[in-house]
Amino acid sequence: MKASTFVYPWDVVGDPAAPARIAALGVEQVTLAAAYHSTRALTPRHPRHRIVTAEHAAVLYPTDPAGDRWKDSALRPYPAGDWAPGDAYAQAAEALAGAGLDVHTWVVLAHNSRLGAEHPDTSVVNAYGDRYPWAPCIAQPATRVYLVGLAAEAAVRPGAGGTELESLGWYGLQHLHAHDKTGGVGLDDAGQYLMALCFCPVCRSGYGEHGLDADALAAAVREALEPLWRGAPDDGGWTGVEKLLGEETAAATRAWRDERARTLQETAVRAVRDAAPDGFQVLLHADPVTHHVGANPGVDPAHILSVADGVVVPCAGGPGPLAPFAAQGRDGAVLAANLGIVSGMGGSPGTLTADMARARELGATQVRLYHAGLASDGDLEAVRAALASR
Repeated sequence: MKASTFVYPWDVVGDPAAPARIAALGVEQVTLAAAYHSTRALTPRHPRHRIVTAEHAAVLYPTDPAGDRWKDSALRPYPAGDWAPGDAYAQAAEALAGAGLDVHTWVVLAHNSRLGAEHPDTSVVNAYGDRYPWAPCIAQPATRVYLVGLAAEAAVRPGAGGTELESLGWYGLQHLHAHDKTGGVGLDDAGQYLMALCFCPVCRSGYGEHGLDADALAAAVREALEPLWRGAPDDGGWTGVEKLLGEETAAATRAWRDERARTLQETAVRAVRDAAPDGFQVLLHADPVTHHVGANPGVDPAHILSVADGVVVPCAGGPGPLAPFAAQGRDGAVLAANLGIVSGMGGSPGTLTADMARARELGATQVRLYHAGLASDGDLEAVRAALASR
């Protein structure tokens, strides 16, 4: 089972030992960030630094702001600062390829706090009128053009054999934010879905196309959430949403959101293919439950496997989410189980052998390891042992 590990350019640039160390894990591929959100990352082995602070979402390669792709667009990629100067992606990719590794791009799309801060009208707006600056609304025409352009440009970097597109769908309340204080009331699937419903002008019109009055819907969402704020249990799942909103209303919101996500995914994948050489592999980070939001947005498994070459599936809680994709039985589809290997971030490198075996039983054809740059030496040693036993 082919294995790839996620890597940031700053894990490699300035550390001559990094490519050989990553190759020695036993992976055949690296998934290297080309466009990434803001983060504060540990670099436990780098000879020059231990902490990298990426202050805002950025592309990790030079983009020409006056070029044809962006010349008429108010929304365009932000260049990285000193955390990834110059063409950091290309420098890292060349060094990793020199160690015999296949390099694929890692592209984060609808997750960009700086975009929301500088262009607040692009953000998701919840039923209370609160904006989520980290979450661009994927229904808005200008945002969709920006995301498709970014996907094509960031994915198809020189020498890349494929790409993995993250956050190509709806984002919601859940967000790893600095000093986050949103966990005081536990929201399960139903509450998270209601808090993810967008009421920007485009989405308000979209609900109208499906027979809903946006003001009445926002009031219904607020009323439905009130017991949860008081501590009532969240029934979770789609049945929980239907219980809170009513079946017809819930279905209408989902019809609007599912259509906007599906068509964006189709358009972005097509743009990547148009820009890429033959044989270029396009995967999406995805969850098999269509109303889920976040870095692994919900998709219809049959639909997404008819659009992309496969999916990268979050398996931190176990490999169960693989089954709906495997059930489609699409020959040649890549089903990559994404497994955490950083003990300090909840990963389990010590059980990696068993986790890979279980994922394979449930249909995984590949494995993704999160994240070689963040893991300790002990974690990496466990990874080496597990991959050697494949």
